[in-house]
Amino acid sequence: MPHTSLNPTTDQIIQTHASWDVQRLAQALEKAHRAQQAWAQTPFSQRAEVLRNAAIKLRAQRDQFATLITLEMGKPLREARAEVEKCTTVCDYYALHAEEFMRAEPVASDAGKSYVAYYPLGVVLAVMPWNFPFWQAFRAAAPALMAGNALLLKHAPNVPQCALAIETIFRECGLPDGVFTTLMIEVEQVAETIASPHVHAVTLTGSEAAGRKVAACAGQHLKKCVLELGGSDPFIVLHDADLELTVNMAMASRFNNCGQSCIAAKRFIVVPQIADEFLSELKTRVEALRLGDPLIEATQIGPMARLDLRDELHRQVSDSIAQGAVAVTGCKPAEREGFFYQPSILDQVTADTRAWHEELFGPVATVIRAANEADALRIANETRFGLGSSIWSKDTARAEQLAAHIQAGSTFINGMVKSDPRLPFGGVKASGYGRELSRLGMLEFVNAKTVWIR
Repeated sequence: MPHTSLNPTTDQIIQTHASWDVQRLAQALEKAHRAQQAWAQTPFSQRAEVLRNAAIKLRAQRDQFATLITLEMGKPLREARAEVEKCTTVCDYYALHAEEFMRAEPVASDAGKSYVAYYPLGVVLAVMPWNFPFWQAFRAAAPALMAGNALLLKHAPNVPQCALAIETIFRECGLPDGVFTTLMIEVEQVAETIASPHVHAVTLTGSEAAGRKVAACAGQHLKKCVLELGGSDPFIVLHDADLELTVNMAMASRFNNCGQSCIAAKRFIVVPQIADEFLSELKTRVEALRLGDPLIEATQIGPMARLDLRDELHRQVSDSIAQGAVAVTGCKPAEREGFFYQPSILDQVTADTRAWHEELFGPVATVIRAANEADALRIANETRFGLGSSIWSKDTARAEQLAAHIQAGSTFINGMVKSDPRLPFGGVKASGYGRELSRLGMLEFVNAKTVWIR
């Protein structure tokens, strides 16, 4: 099947791209292997120059790339601009710090001299999603390329123009041919790509189901694997939370990118003392959101990226209401052209509902009323996911104590969960394993080699 750019605002096809056949894929894998061997011999200064050039190009053509993102997956234009700008931060960060991160570390042992040296693994396959089509690719590419690896991008089939634009950026910024390649392949070809002797590791951001398949294939072929999967992040509101700050951040965390983010706040767990006031303020703010054409500057909620995603979200919401949840506002598709869903709130969500157990990947906030602080912590952990989490309280010392007991890859206190190049990012449980970003993320795809000298 072709890779199709379909504007989710108008349901109109923009462009199609043919999928590669087996021969073209094999040629690309061989080319990446040869290119990586040469790239691994280049000095860090040369690699850093490529990334700095990419950051400059991203800034200079920010609006062009942002428009491309919006047209392909529906993100409001102002949010798309922010995504492009964020890509510059990860390029600049690794251009500045990669050499330091890869420096050999002396270790005292029974040797006359011993140390750990870091070398690139080889060719890394990155299987990336559509929801942040530039950021996800750049956050995988920047550390991998600076480590001396080559990167193969298998992007989501609904954002092929974004994928090709990223490849063009790197090529025009001085990256040798073959070191970064966009693979126009089908999902069914991912397994044979992982199996190739020219591929040494794989990183995936995507669904739990996709993660299981990629992990099984990587394990079968003994390839290193990092997975960043779904999330159902708890947003715990304690009795002494700053209500204005908390609601502001609740809106940003739940409704940015039309709620289509793995680290969006998805379960608002509130204690009795503040539950009604929090819900009232949240409802006022949600009903004031401006839904419309994402290319219009004032728009806050654009369409969902695909029709099937919108329809599945509505099934989850409808089932949850039938199971006892209360529709506070929205909770149905918008009556207009495109894949729009009304900004929504479900209250009284309990363990009997789909919304309690499943990730709702769209503009729907689920409110869960906890009996007390201890119950809020129990509910936060009563999920198979473990990506991000947040706690809202003026007593930051107490919140920090509670944070130690949340089963997640990160906990933010009085702050919205976000990824930052300086901090490791990843999850536990069904949210995946391994880390991206920071020094830890860079070292996921290197050979940490022990050298021992008598």
